[in-house]
Amino acid sequence: MNSIDKQYQDLLLHILRNGVEKKDRTGTGTKSIFGYQIRHNMREGFPLLTTKKMAWKTMVTELLWFLRGDTNIKFLVDNNCHIWDGDAYKNYLKQSKREFDLNTAMSGHPHFNLSKEDFVTKIKDDERFVKHWGDLGPIYGKQWRKWQGWMDLNDGDRRGSIWYDQIQRLIYQLKTEPDSRRLMVNAWNVAELDDMVLPPCHYGFQLYTRELTYNERYNHWFSKNYETGMEYNETEVPDFDNEYYEKTPTRAISLMWNQRSVDTFLGLPFNIASYGLLLTLLGKLTNMVPEDLIGNLGDTHLYLNHIDQAREQIERTSFELPSIKLDFDFKFRDGYIVDWENIKVDQIQVVNYNSHPSIKAPLSN
Repeated sequence: MNSIDKQYQDLLLHILRNGVEKKDRTGTGTKSIFGYQIRHNMREGFPLLTTKKMAWKTMVTELLWFLRGDTNIKFLVDNNCHIWDGDAYKNYLKQSKREFDLNTAMSGHPHFNLSKEDFVTKIKDDERFVKHWGDLGPIYGKQWRKWQGWMDLNDGDRRGSIWYDQIQRLIYQLKTEPDSRRLMVNAWNVAELDDMVLPPCHYGFQLYTRELTYNERYNHWFSKNYETGMEYNETEVPDFDNEYYEKTPTRAISLMWNQRSVDTFLGLPFNIASYGLLLTLLGKLTNMVPEDLIGNLGDTHLYLNHIDQAREQIERTSFELPSIKLDFDFKFRDGYIVDWENIKVDQIQVVNYNSHPSIKAPLSN
């Protein structure tokens, strides 16, 4: 049994045995605990749960959407990712009723009182509609890439707004100050919470890097150059100053994310894989070896209509973890600016993924 599936099943069991029943904003009800930590070493494999089949492309699509700085579901819907449809539709019903109440002359307008299916179709096909109703407010992508701040203007008497691209700043810091204790990205922008369809559940993450030992560098090089490496033994490590080995990483990189609210059955498996992928992407960007993935979990709950599904998953035996293949090279501008828009979902592939069948469960919005 792999470690990450075991940790996840232990968490499900812990909630079932020790969770307290609580009301929640969706009206579904939960069994909840407070405070839990998940840890995974990326050398053991990519942390995609195998005790139920995971929707790989859906997870990849959402992460790329965040990294593009996008907050409109058009990109998601076009890539057959529908995990934010419910929040967008709920916001549409609320806001469209408000607009209808303010302007009763719009009562015959075809954009009002759509079914969810018709709403999603319009998101795909109607450019004016998607601009008005597809945006979710200043959620993750906006905060990661366009956090709004203020700066003094030249005359010192006025202040002007400025956008802070936290992801690009993080990449710059990783390349120039890898031992910094300020390698952080935050999505909990208090000034804009009320404008979001849903305040961020995973609200921030921090990176940590360390130098690899000489033997760690050799082992990494050897694993990538097995046939050539057969000429060497552990006492004849390569000269890393030689340009033949110059691309061998010199550092390991770890990521820890913090999450205030955890839908343990549906959401957490996606969160684990998504931050595992983000760590992998940042490792590739900076030529560092992904190491520890850590999740700090706050209100960690099972919805009451997920109990039977959780019990079913607990009984399953896991498979070996898969690996992933990044079939692209990053494109940079000005040395550090990554062109995230050029990365396609199909260029991030999962390899040797074996799993049990998926387990269906309703999503509470």
